[in-house]
Amino acid sequence: MATSSTNRVYQLVIFGASGFTGQFVVEEVARNSAEGPEGTLKWAVAGRSRQKLEQVLDQAAGNLGKPELKSEVDIIVADVGDPDSLASMSKQAAIVLNCVGPYRFFGEPVVKACVENGAHCIDISGEPQFLEGMQLNYNSQAAKNGVYVIGSCGFDSIPADMGVLYTKDQFKGTLTAVESFLSVNTGPEGGSIHDGTWQSAIYGFADQDKLRSLRKKLGHKPLPVVGAKLKRRGAVFYSDEVKQYAVPFMGSDPSVVKRTQRYLCEDLKESPVQYSAFAAVGGVGSVIKLMFAGMLFWLFVKTSFGRNLLIKYPEWFSFGYFTKDGPTRKQMEGCSFSMTFFGQGYSQDQDPQQDKPNLNICTQVKGPEAGYVATPIVMVQAAITLLNDPKSLPKEGGVYTPGAAFYKTSLIERLNKHGVVFSVINKPEA
Repeated sequence: MATSSTNRVYQLVIFGASGFTGQFVVEEVARNSAEGPEGTLKWAVAGRSRQKLEQVLDQAAGNLGKPELKSEVDIIVADVGDPDSLASMSKQAAIVLNCVGPYRFFGEPVVKACVENGAHCIDISGEPQFLEGMQLNYNSQAAKNGVYVIGSCGFDSIPADMGVLYTKDQFKGTLTAVESFLSVNTGPEGGSIHDGTWQSAIYGFADQDKLRSLRKKLGHKPLPVVGAKLKRRGAVFYSDEVKQYAVPFMGSDPSVVKRTQRYLCEDLKESPVQYSAFAAVGGVGSVIKLMFAGMLFWLFVKTSFGRNLLIKYPEWFSFGYFTKDGPTRKQMEGCSFSMTFFGQGYSQDQDPQQDKPNLNICTQVKGPEAGYVATPIVMVQAAITLLNDPKSLPKEGGVYTPGAAFYKTSLIERLNKHGVVFSVINKPEA
């Protein structure tokens, strides 16, 4: 690794620490500051407003009973609109944890500063256009400079990406296809998501043509299909696997997993796994509600006037699921998620090109509230893994998915110890 935690002022810098998600990342780093390579991590917070950053540290100190945070954690003033400030921040950091979104608007200047100034960059983007654009624009320079840029290191998409790799590792044979089903459980206080994620979805769907154009520039050949082709599902269907109605998962997980499988196939010469992602939505009433919200969304997202309405009134258009205030801490305490993976493949004595699949496996990733409890956990553990496991990373820098970067590392073991748990439900059986 070109960037060593020993030749930088800080091992971690949290950029956007005063944002809604950033404040929880600050608390998660504070909880786990003893897990650095030499013990205590040296870290700082960064953002536009020193006053807001001071307030975040005050809040974290009070919530965690760690008054020393206010004096021990340094503050860096940096703004995405000021390249010099980003360069200064990046020169001081071994790793920048970028929490400033939507990334399509604010992410690239941070990646550029990190790549040019030798800091690794980790983000929690769920925006395929941004993630794949960074691969197109910065992969070569990052490789040259020994910098690892690892996107989607949050709920989008570490559970999905590492979950597929975990399933493959547990499968005794050739795993050829995986379907995942996400279930979100809310407690008595209910749950919601901060509208920053809602805005990312609005702009993502509005810019689908740009994403297709970007993928043409990347020029990837289709991945080979190994074994029986994964069957297509409907827009809404009843899943016998989870005993609920389900819909295709609209986040970045499918694109991230596909990029990881491409890396495994082209760089490591391993057999790629087909993947489809779905979200369980419950019974008929939930389906009707979802379809109505979906039709409104598609109708309004096509015009700038409609998009402005969607952005202005997220609660109304999402039936209260997305809000400008985000969930309360009490709501978060009652929420959890599970992502269940159903895989199929072939035993070692079977030929995937000629025979039918004869083995099945079911695995699961379970964790606390996804957006602001699990996401900080997986983001921080990704960074700590990057610091502690440099010899297990890909041999050269570049723009990577979580699965490609952390395939051979201890990340899953670390997550298991921090409440995001990977387990086998049913072992392979014919």
